[in-house]
Formats: sequence, structure tokens, C-alpha cells
Amino acid sequence: MTDQQTESGRNAGTRKWAPEPDGTELVGRSLGLRGAVNARDLGGYRAADGRMLRHGVALRSDGLNRVTAEDLGPLGELGLRRVVDLRSADEVREAGPDRLPDGVMTHHLPLLSADFDIYLMIRGALGDSSPQRQRALLGEGRAGALMTGLYRWFVTDAVARERFAALLRLLAAPEGPPLLFHCSAGKDRTGWAAALLLTALGVDRETVLADYLLTNERSAPVVDLVLADLAARGLMTEPELLLPVFRADRDYLEAAFEEVEAGWGGFDPFWREGLGLDDEVRTGLRVNLLDGSGG
Repeated sequence: MTDQQTESGRNAGTRKWAPEPDGTELVGRSLGLRGAVNARDLGGYRAADGRMLRHGVALRSDGLNRVTAEDLGPLGELGLRRVVDLRSADEVREAGPDRLPDGVMTHHLPLLSADFDIYLMIRGALGDSSPQRQRALLGEGRAGALMTGLYRWFVTDAVARERFAALLRLLAAPEGPPLLFHCSAGKDRTGWAAALLLTALGVDRETVLADYLLTNERSAPVVDLVLADLAARGLMTEPELLLPVFRADRDYLEAAFEEVEAGWGGFDPFWREGLGLDDEVRTGLRVNLLDGSGG
């Protein structure tokens, strides 16, 4: 999702970082930021050893370039040490840098595939308002195929693997968390990074997928406003053609895991050989992120 689209819907409403009405704690709870509607805490998920991922140590988000002055207070209360920005240099240049409280260290780990550039696809579609041209670009499964290719690229590309591994090392470092990582929409690059982290901790696959798909709930007001705006401005007669790009899809994340299986035969060898990470990093993640009570 582009920065302009995020701006169109950033005030569409958020769920606050708070218990649900019945008193149970919300897993994947929102940080309640007006300018980053997909910002949320990964705390609350249960690892393989029965321990739980602590709240406030690993957070994921859409871009922080549009956080409001009102958001800076809640962000400051998180006590963040580090923010990892997965956006490309062009995205940062066009949308602007993160707006952060003082004292937070920023790490830029840009991830962009020239072969699966969703922003280029969107610009191409909006640059020609011909319905036939837009259907030729996006229709008949082409938009979804581009997204699936992007997720496979996360796994097959050596530079992409190195960037994801660098993020995991930061989370495992003694002075790493509290750490927030993000891209532009908080969906694709951020989604795979969260999937890697949760899987490394032993969170079951269905829970990993559920966290990934939670983006659709959090970003729905933004997406609805963007699609309505594109139609109202006459830029698209079928704005729903962009839904495969704007929404998280189970098939996308499963395609990435399929590449892990195809290339390395499982997550553990992918961890060692694909990401170049060892048991020390995994231990660091458990020490930094999980509570002290085993199951």
C-alpha cells in the first residue's frame, strides 16, 4: 500500500491496546496509533515449550512516517530501543522517514525485489485509467501471482534472507528489544519477518497464519477508503482489482513456507543454511522474548 493510500485512511479508526470486553487479553493487540493502524504487539503467542511471548518486546507495524503528534506519547511509553525499517530507499524518500520518540535507534534493512515490485505495478495501473489496460495488468490472477512470487522471493533471494536474518539477530541481541519492525503496509515484508520469528520460537503454523491474516482486520478501514477514493476520482472503474495487492492472503505466506521446504527440507535447516543463523540466536530470542514459566 502506498503512502498516499495510508494517508487516505489513517484516521479510519483503530482498536486500542487494551483487553477485550470480556476481560481477556487481546493477542496481536493494537498499539492504538492513529497514523499506523496496523501497529501491534506480538506478545501473547505461546511457544513450543509452553512459554508465552512477552508483551512489549517484539512489535510489528506499518510505516511510522505518518504517526501523529498524539502517537508519539504511546510510542514513547513502549520504551523502544530499536526500530527496524524494511522499506526501500525509494519508499523512504517518497513517504518520509519514521517519526519516533527521542533516543530510539533506527536500523534500515531495505527489501525490494525488482521482479516483484508491487509499487511499480500500482503506479502502472493508476497511470492509465483504461479499464482494459488495468485488467491486463491486474486481472485474471496476475496481481495475486505477483504477490505469490514476492513471497517466494523472500526465501529464494540471498540478499532478502540476509536482511531477515539481520533483523532476527537484532531481536536476539542482549540489548535488542524492545524492538519494532515495519515496512510500508506492515503486511508482506513485515508479515514474513513475523512468521520467521514466531516459527523460530515454536509457535504453531495456524497461529502464525492467524497473526499474518490479522492485517486484513486492522487495515480494512484503510483499504475500503482507498478503493472508494480511487473509484470516486475516476482512476479505476474496478478498484477491487487491487485487492490481491492490498490484502494478506493465506496462499502468499504458505508459498514462502513451501519454498523453505523445497529448498531446505524444513525450517530448521533453513534457519541454519538459508538464514545463516545458529542455536545461539534462537536461544537469544527465547531469553529476550519469552516469559519465564515453561509448560
